[in-house]
Amino acid sequence: MDALLTRLRAAVGPDAVLTDPDVTSAYRRDMMPLAPHGRPLAVVLPSDAGQVQEVVRACAAHRTPIVPRGAGSGLSGAANAVEGCVVLVTTRMNRIVEIDPDNRLAVVEPGVVNLDLRGAVEKHGLFYPPDPSSYDWCTIGGNLSTNAGGLCCVKYGVTTDSVLGLEVVLADGELLKTGRRTVKGVAGYDLTKLFVGSEGTLGVITRATLALRPLPQAPATLVATFSRTADAGVAVARVVREGVVPSLMEIMDRTSIRAVEQYLKTDLNADEALLICQSDAGGEAARRDLAVIEQVCRDSGADLTYTTDDLSEGRDLLAARRAVLNALEVYGAWLTDDVCVPRTRIADLIAGCERIGADLGLRIAVVGHAGDGNMHPTIVYDPTSEDEFARARRAFDEILAVGLALGGTVTGEHGIGKIKREWLAKEIGPVGLRVHREIKRALDPENLFNPGSMFS
Repeated sequence: MDALLTRLRAAVGPDAVLTDPDVTSAYRRDMMPLAPHGRPLAVVLPSDAGQVQEVVRACAAHRTPIVPRGAGSGLSGAANAVEGCVVLVTTRMNRIVEIDPDNRLAVVEPGVVNLDLRGAVEKHGLFYPPDPSSYDWCTIGGNLSTNAGGLCCVKYGVTTDSVLGLEVVLADGELLKTGRRTVKGVAGYDLTKLFVGSEGTLGVITRATLALRPLPQAPATLVATFSRTADAGVAVARVVREGVVPSLMEIMDRTSIRAVEQYLKTDLNADEALLICQSDAGGEAARRDLAVIEQVCRDSGADLTYTTDDLSEGRDLLAARRAVLNALEVYGAWLTDDVCVPRTRIADLIAGCERIGADLGLRIAVVGHAGDGNMHPTIVYDPTSEDEFARARRAFDEILAVGLALGGTVTGEHGIGKIKREWLAKEIGPVGLRVHREIKRALDPENLFNPGSMFS
């Protein structure tokens, strides 16, 4: 491997090739404790697309696998190293190349932090919608690779809905340009959407053209509490039926409510479920939206509803939802699942998680994006106990089984990675799996990119 390391250093500079095991160990895995990981031969940090091309060509010549990686905030093991690989980290490619207010688009490199992009375009009165919970440190490249979502998906969609075009380094080192800068464009296959969500298995994204929206109005906020989870589920379904599209609609179950109350030392006045909604329509339009949602919640059995258009107060109310993971650390380590079900089955999923927790003797808190049915059951366990860790792993899989049985999918925004490969096969079936493998083989015949992820 000395010849490969020499070539990598020539491509990106000696300071950008890390081989000290004490240093490279920090790049072995993402935030998912269940996913397998190996020891990389080297960690390489290119600064531009040309360097990425040279790294790919060098690794291809030496038949050494490449695992693309952003900031490492993922929750599926998609960026986990495999034994003897080169981890290609894109965080140094962090330029916002262009912001075009007239055409409402931005051109960025993959290492740009999500929050930094949002702040930069806001100065132009524009808005980049995808907002994963780690938006203050996750990078656009990682968001693209996993097709990340966030709290605002109910109105604005996931990452792919904001992507116009990409530049991608392929397995032969060539630079592919996909998509366009225009609002419309249907020439050829939609290669842009093929690469978004491909988790680094088809190529290395080096640049993205992103669609922006006008900066929304400051949101108005509604909170509703329920003594029955089923009633909260009914309220969500009825809101959708009414045709109201809030910019945010989140749900918390009893376990997450109790954890947050203890953590924030507050009383949320909710027994079984809490619903938080926001509308960024502005002014009277936002008030109308929330009035409809409030009436729906009351008709569905809400014990309490409260609405405010005060921005600071709204942030305080939403803080309870954002604090759930930190709050659960009071009880132990946490393991977050990601399953999306039809909105009419949210209450059934929460009930299923309660059964699983009771059967396995584990605390499971359920929070999620009620507006699109994307739930995040979070399993709390003692990491020093092998038995408890094994039960946590079993709970993780049983939750996915419940989600599929309810007509859902095994991931709404975290991706498949190295932790849900068998579940992808169950969901898409043998024909779907064959098509995936044929696409992979056509673009990456030597299985250079991220072997062991998704299905390979």
